[in-house]
Amino acid sequence: MSEDGMFHQLLTPIGDSLGLSFLVASIPIIVVLVMLGVLQRPAWQASLAGLISALIVAVTAWKMPVGLALNSTAAGITFALWPIMWIVLAALTLYNIALQSGRFDAFRRWVLESLPNDRRIVLIVIGYGFGSLLEGVAGFGAPVAITASLLILLGFKSLDAVVYALIFNTAPVAFGSLGVPITTLAGVTGHDAHVLGAMVGRQLPFFALLLPFYVMAMFGGMKSVRELFPVLLVSGGAFALGQFISSNYLTYELTDVISAGSALIATVLFLKVWKPAPNAEFALIRPTEDPNAPHAHVKPWQGWMPWIIMCVLVMFWTELKIASIWQQNIAWPGLHNVVFRTVYQDTYTAIWNWQPFATGTAILVTALITTFAVGQNLSGFAKAFGVALRHVMLPGLTVCAIVGLAYLMNYSGLTYTLGMGVAASGALFPLLSAFLGWLAVFLSGSDSSGNALFGNLQVVAARQLNFDPVLMAATNSSGGVFAKMISPQNIAIGVAVSDLKGHESVIFRRTFIHSIIFTVILGIMVFLQQHVLTWMIPSY
Repeated sequence: MSEDGMFHQLLTPIGDSLGLSFLVASIPIIVVLVMLGVLQRPAWQASLAGLISALIVAVTAWKMPVGLALNSTAAGITFALWPIMWIVLAALTLYNIALQSGRFDAFRRWVLESLPNDRRIVLIVIGYGFGSLLEGVAGFGAPVAITASLLILLGFKSLDAVVYALIFNTAPVAFGSLGVPITTLAGVTGHDAHVLGAMVGRQLPFFALLLPFYVMAMFGGMKSVRELFPVLLVSGGAFALGQFISSNYLTYELTDVISAGSALIATVLFLKVWKPAPNAEFALIRPTEDPNAPHAHVKPWQGWMPWIIMCVLVMFWTELKIASIWQQNIAWPGLHNVVFRTVYQDTYTAIWNWQPFATGTAILVTALITTFAVGQNLSGFAKAFGVALRHVMLPGLTVCAIVGLAYLMNYSGLTYTLGMGVAASGALFPLLSAFLGWLAVFLSGSDSSGNALFGNLQVVAARQLNFDPVLMAATNSSGGVFAKMISPQNIAIGVAVSDLKGHESVIFRRTFIHSIIFTVILGIMVFLQQHVLTWMIPSY
């Protein structure tokens, strides 16, 4: 601590060299990547190893006091528990209510009755459209768990279900949870949220259009892409068009609801007039229905009930700003205004916004309403909550460790050394800007947190290098979405209700290369938008 009683972050503590300091600051991230990708350890072990290595580096090389290092980690763990795990716990409680009441099985029957007998079509409708709709409302990994569970119920292998749900989950992330990532980005950069949303909406629609083709090539090969070309174009096109129009001309807050809803409706309606040729290789497993089964009387359309209630309630909850009722902005003791951020020349605040009526509470209220709507009682609700609690224990450990790691790297200055290292790339910065957002979300597991971390750094670097600050700030959010599929937090939650808990490394190895490919493509696009396609940047 310095004479003013504050900890001043060091940017180049290793030999006063940005290059060497960048390499040492990378150690915690390398540890997590190696543990997951090479040693194939469970996500909770990889995250804890990364956290321990970060503590060592922060205390020894970045000269952070031990007490402050532990305190910043504790602040991260608290944020991981509330609101992140609270949202996940509530969403899985709703999932369990749907399961117990037969509504999840009814949803399966709706799929079997309403869609062609083809797993490839189901993957597009459920993995892409339905999963994106859930992400637009809830987020934080829960949509992946729910979507993957439904795909498994429809005959997909567990590994395939989780991997494809994770990859499809990238499309809606930047506008997830009713636009919270964009709102956060506007808050830290000072730029108008609608302008930032419009810029993101001029990047991600290209990927939204590409995703159905890309995933289908992975799942069924190029032959399947040719066979399903019309429906892939309708699904991807409807999503991309909805995303562009909503983010640029309507409202960024409802972009996911509009784009995912458009994709779902357009795809289902299109399949009424066009169907792929039957293919036995991709036929769905159709179990014999027992008319005397406990919930056999539940109509297939009722499978939508829990999710429709959730979407409507959360949208009203957000519109009426219920989350802000009784909100407590708690200055974290011993951390708030104790750290000086050298890169920004300001004091690092540490405010925990505790909202008793946060989105997780809205989803839990949805679960309670659904409980009575489907004829369950309070004991059924308690059972669903208890099962969800058991499901989130191990993923919760992973989330606490990885978010604790992110907070520690933030407050110690490690992340800002990494950010300055990327920003020092000069003319190549537009290419690497996407990877800065990618890095932030890999660490935090959240596009909102990634924007809070590096959003303003993108703007500072852009102004120093005479690049467009709105473009670079938006790229932070767009680049971050491609790290969601490899974030230990997201993967751990995604497998919460499958038989893959403890095998997160297998999923990581399957998704890592795709994460890099998409981020590289985005980097090239941003480079062109900065130097050639400048008309794509909205006026402001």
